[in-house]
Amino acid sequence: MKVNFRYLLTISFVTALGGLLFGFDISVISGTIPFLQEFFELNESMKGFMVSSALIGCIIGASYSGRLGDIFGRKKVLLTVSILFGISAIGSGIANSIPTFIAYRILGGLAVGGASVLAPMYIAEVSPAHLRGRMVSLNQLTIVIGISMAYFSNYFLLATGENAWRWMFAAEAVPALLFFFALFIVPESPRWLVARDNISKAHEVLRRIGGIRFADFELDEIRASLKGNQNRGTLKDVFKKRYSFILFLGIFLAVFQQWSGINVIFFYAPDIFAKADLGIDTALFQTILIGLMNILFTILAILVIDKIGRKKLLLIGSAGMAICYIIIGYLFQTGRTGDWMLLSFIILAIAFFAFGLGPTVWVVLSEIFPNKIRGAAMSVATFALWVASYLLTLTFPIFVEWFNTANTFWIYAVICLIGFWGIFKLLPETKGISLEKLEKKLVK
Repeated sequence: MKVNFRYLLTISFVTALGGLLFGFDISVISGTIPFLQEFFELNESMKGFMVSSALIGCIIGASYSGRLGDIFGRKKVLLTVSILFGISAIGSGIANSIPTFIAYRILGGLAVGGASVLAPMYIAEVSPAHLRGRMVSLNQLTIVIGISMAYFSNYFLLATGENAWRWMFAAEAVPALLFFFALFIVPESPRWLVARDNISKAHEVLRRIGGIRFADFELDEIRASLKGNQNRGTLKDVFKKRYSFILFLGIFLAVFQQWSGINVIFFYAPDIFAKADLGIDTALFQTILIGLMNILFTILAILVIDKIGRKKLLLIGSAGMAICYIIIGYLFQTGRTGDWMLLSFIILAIAFFAFGLGPTVWVVLSEIFPNKIRGAAMSVATFALWVASYLLTLTFPIFVEWFNTANTFWIYAVICLIGFWGIFKLLPETKGISLEKLEKKLVK
């Protein structure tokens, strides 16, 4: 089979621009925290709520986007998502009251939740099995590029003065507009088209990706997996006993990716460095270093994920993060936060996440659910992911206040060790297996 790699890469990358906006939206808040705290006169608890407010939208968006994608198609919902990103960016930038600001951040969260479900799912559905890990990982690469773009943008927009935070949020409207127009070159998912009995169009999409033989073979597999199940799965179907193991596995991986503590660094990096007696300028510059390391190790993961496999990358990532958190906690406990060691181990923790949990969890989530329930099941797993992210982000300032920074990082280290054990015991390897064959393997 000769894959039209340029075409596959183009449609996968355009779809993954949803991930870029996802990364930008969740990280742009990090550079605005000192400004928001002063402008809105926030205490620690209110600061945690303001920072995490977008995640309320993420939870709602993740809950409904998979099912909406099943009803209207992946592409139409992604177009709607791009519009929501743009509205949220402008609205957050012009907000003058806490309720207005939170409302626009929740709107952006709806878009993030939708993109987090539909972008990896779409890419998995158009990719041949031997390239699927690499292609779906593009979504994580664009997420970390979006995170880095937010860090760069925040750093350079500092020069605009006391209203810098407004420009930081508004800057997201530019990639949102690009995403909207770029989506028009992306075809609908062939698996969604088959489920809608649009066989000829599905065949055309598959033919452009891998030729006639590939299209014929994939169509036969997709139709066989949907035989007798032409109606798309509902939420009730997802919770049937035969899907209980893969649903538990998906929720476990989704929650662990967030409770590993990584978004604490992405959202609160300048705040963490400030606790280490660094100024705002220096802290924001160091977040740029974090973003660059994130991109570098995500690219490395993309290069090896279809060779090493998903399970090994997850084990390496979770073990490495646990070790880094133990050392970071020790540095805060002993007061050694003013030298290079703190920055080094925070960057190393990011590297382990980017090599393991970052791309690989999204790949596995996009793979393990059967065709019939993929949209609804992805929504359930991603809903769990965003609830976990919301709780993590909301509680970090409170945990630091209650337990101190060192003990908080040690809590995350224990969670990483629990995650390592769960992955080692429960997760089968999924590399190089078609989505339909995985269904036969995982669903009894």
